[in-house]
Amino acid sequence: MTGNAAPRVRGGPVPIAQHSDNLTYVELTWVEKKIENWIRFGREARETILDRRSRVLAFRPGSIFAFVRWASNDFGTIISRIDIVRAVEPGEAYQTLPFVRPGGDILLKIDGWPKVQQVLRHIDAVEDAGVDLHAVSPDHWRHVHHRLTAGHEPRAYTKERHQAWLKRREIEG
Repeated sequence: MTGNAAPRVRGGPVPIAQHSDNLTYVELTWVEKKIENWIRFGREARETILDRRSRVLAFRPGSIFAFVRWASNDFGTIISRIDIVRAVEPGEAYQTLPFVRPGGDILLKIDGWPKVQQVLRHIDAVEDAGVDLHAVSPDHWRHVHHRLTAGHEPRAYTKERHQAWLKRREIEG
């Protein structure tokens, strides 16, 4: 969790996104060794704790977050997935995604635990380079998706690449 998280609210129904509500909601569940959905990075605007195993995080438009889903049954893992998503503005097109309402701009979508681990290591490397993960260029996450999907190693996201992204964003205004 980030240090500037919104206050926690306990109990109550899962918030429903209204037309006047610009937030993207992500439902998280944690039942150890059965269902483990978590946010690897992202700056939430609000957190609602539903019970000891579930909560809902809300993200402002433009926020980028990594959503990891893992589930198993008596026969082993049934899903391992990571999605890096940009919360969309009202009226903007989006893709739907389980547990994310209304949906988002999916920048990276990777299935299978070995590839999910590669993405998690890549995220760690970006963090180790001293770059705030929520501020990484959306194009970089698309690059990582395409490279891993093709079976190649993605390029490192360095401070220099990040500075170039910030300058490009400044110019595009």
